[in-house]
Amino acid sequence: MPKYKFLTEEWVAAAKDIREQHAGESPAVPHLVRMNQVIVEVPFGDGEIQAHMDTSEGEMKMDFGHLDNPDLTVTLDYATAKAILVEGNPQAGMQAFMSGRIKVDGDMTKLMAMQAGPVDPKAAEVATAIQEITE
Repeated sequence: MPKYKFLTEEWVAAAKDIREQHAGESPAVPHLVRMNQVIVEVPFGDGEIQAHMDTSEGEMKMDFGHLDNPDLTVTLDYATAKAILVEGNPQAGMQAFMSGRIKVDGDMTKLMAMQAGPVDPKAAEVATAIQEITE
């Protein structure tokens, strides 16, 4: 299976394919959020990526670009984004937030709600598949 560098166009396309292959297998995402992300210190391109995550339709969708009228915007560095989104390491996110490396503008309660609750087994399967394609 090919591996792609996190947040490259190839990685995003492969992650979307994985999510599409598993569409409808999990219950609806319990917390609806529209979140823009600004990822800084990116080791390729111009050093910054604008992306978004949207669960407002019941499934997690991630892509490049920003949403109009997001619930919140999170700014974080590339390494922290990878630790949270690929490695599934919430502690990395909490440590980065406490040390000021994550900035949140907007409804922080939506971000906190996303971290609460058990992980669906099918969602964990998708996460593992995405880990397997990530360099």
